[in-house]
Amino acid sequence: MPTSIKIDPRDILNQYFGWSEFKTGQLDVIQRLLNGDSVLSVFPTGGGKSLCYQLPALAFEGLTLVVSPLIALMKDQIDQLKAKGVAAVRLDSSLTGEEYRTAMDHVRSGVAKLLYVAPERFFNERFRNSLDGASISLFAIDEAHCISQWGHNFRPDYLKLATIAKELNVERVLALTATATPTVQIDICQAFDIRTDNVICTDFFRPNLHIRSQIVNETERIDVLLDRLKSEPPGATIIYVTLQKTSEHVAQACVDAGLSAKAYHAGMETEQRNEIQEWFMTGQNNIVVATIAFGMGIDKSDIRYVYHFNPPKSIENYAQEIGRAGRDGQVSRCEMLLVPKDRITQENFVYGDTPSPQSIKSFVEEIDRQDDEFFISQFKLGNICDIKTLVIKTMLTYLELDGYLESTSPRYDEYAFKPNVASSVILDNFSGERHQFAKQLLASSRKRKVWFYIDIPAAMKKLACERSRIVKALDYFAEKGWIELRVSGLVHGYRRRQSFPAIDERVEEFWQRIQQREQAEIARAEQVLDLARATQCQAGFLSTHFGQPLDRDCGHCSYCLSEGPFKIELAPAPELAESTIKTVKYLIGEHPAALNSGRSVARFLCGMTSPALTRSKLSRHDSFGSCQHIPFAQVMDQVTEAVAESSFLDSPF
Repeated sequence: MPTSIKIDPRDILNQYFGWSEFKTGQLDVIQRLLNGDSVLSVFPTGGGKSLCYQLPALAFEGLTLVVSPLIALMKDQIDQLKAKGVAAVRLDSSLTGEEYRTAMDHVRSGVAKLLYVAPERFFNERFRNSLDGASISLFAIDEAHCISQWGHNFRPDYLKLATIAKELNVERVLALTATATPTVQIDICQAFDIRTDNVICTDFFRPNLHIRSQIVNETERIDVLLDRLKSEPPGATIIYVTLQKTSEHVAQACVDAGLSAKAYHAGMETEQRNEIQEWFMTGQNNIVVATIAFGMGIDKSDIRYVYHFNPPKSIENYAQEIGRAGRDGQVSRCEMLLVPKDRITQENFVYGDTPSPQSIKSFVEEIDRQDDEFFISQFKLGNICDIKTLVIKTMLTYLELDGYLESTSPRYDEYAFKPNVASSVILDNFSGERHQFAKQLLASSRKRKVWFYIDIPAAMKKLACERSRIVKALDYFAEKGWIELRVSGLVHGYRRRQSFPAIDERVEEFWQRIQQREQAEIARAEQVLDLARATQCQAGFLSTHFGQPLDRDCGHCSYCLSEGPFKIELAPAPELAESTIKTVKYLIGEHPAALNSGRSVARFLCGMTSPALTRSKLSRHDSFGSCQHIPFAQVMDQVTEAVAESSFLDSPF
């Protein structure tokens, strides 16, 4: 049972953070944590969630372990904490070997009060081993809504955090999110054993955010946007788009109109993205045109405008994105410029992630043929079955939830090291059997230019020893600074709890479940359209979605200003061109493995990648994405009818 900490949080607030008052809800969360309770904090974006674990960390004797999916957020928060005299470290892929060793030294010695990690860090056996015996006073999970399989951003890695919390024997848990509906809140509480009376929700509605929408046609949208930007008083602005190429196009249009604008998307190099983010943060009137890669962890109080040039994929995403505006309390405009056919793009992305029944059957058969205890690469499994890695993770998680599999510790099958000293220097530190073991271990490596690689399974066989001894030896070499160590070849371990009763039945169960999730995602996209139609107070629509109905209309949204309701009408989609059908028939003959179902052909025509399409280089074909303006389901139906003589059409879609 966690011990209660008897301190006045205000003293720490003033001493380290320089503030005299808490934001709404913060003190309530902090006091419950100090009392030893686990808590779910549901604060809107910009509501001050970070302080809810940063302040208690200074009161606890043990370590506060913070799980966050965002490297940029980790770096930003750690820089701020260090400036306040708080010892905090992070572990992420950007660290050098020396930086990693220093961070872990600070954790083991107790110098670090907070350790930030990404959820996938728990798949690293070196990291898990390093936490053995650590006293973890607080386990804080940011973006906790990702744990819910019914949430808008389900991440299978998050679902395992509840089990990890128990394995690490953490004293208390703080789950944090800005976008948890009542159903998702229940999922989070059940996973982390949080009592319902320890759910702290602050008001979702922010009256300074003026929500607007307008239905426009494609040819006028950019002109409408530019008119808004030039007619409104200047201010820091985020324009959200769906595609990387759109961000480049819109940013250039802004520049051509004499505005200070830059594109931002995941296809850019990290250094370039960092420069653009810093440019935006330090400017007063700069405009960034971004995909959803931008904004998470951005703490800029004076963002005056958030425009959605393309619609977000869900109400939750929309709430999170507009929540970055007006954190200083001043009026900020949040407007969506909706072209009806954007709906097609949004839905096609959803359909494109859904594997075909053939792929599902391949997945089930591949799992069924494994031993009772096995390790498997999710990436390789996805390539074998033609299923995206994230979907593979989700399907494996379903097998765990249904009691077919139990996950065991993941591991890396290949370790690589770069010597900092000669082998003789390392060996001089050992004698007898340990000297001989170290010598054989180093000899089992193979050199590729600078780095030496060790195949762990092969080394185990050669040295006739347990895996743990090899890993511990390499970790020890790295801790001493004799080598720089890195790992690759992640494989996940599983133990079979029960066999599939019948392969075909399990395939059908999976197909039904995945279709349900597909339809749930389509419904989320439809909710965005419902908001844009402005058939009711838009602020009230959002608040009700998150379980907090307003007692009166906001007075300043499109509905309240009598600008709506709007009609969203889709023009009839065109039939597939005869040349497209001819190309498809030819490609089916050339690439039968990649184009083995109507769904896979539709994915190709609508511009949705898959492992098989990438491997066969079909994603580079001129016809890839040629039908992205047509609804996926319609493309699939037309393909089915047009090439009915092809053999793959004997199978379900």
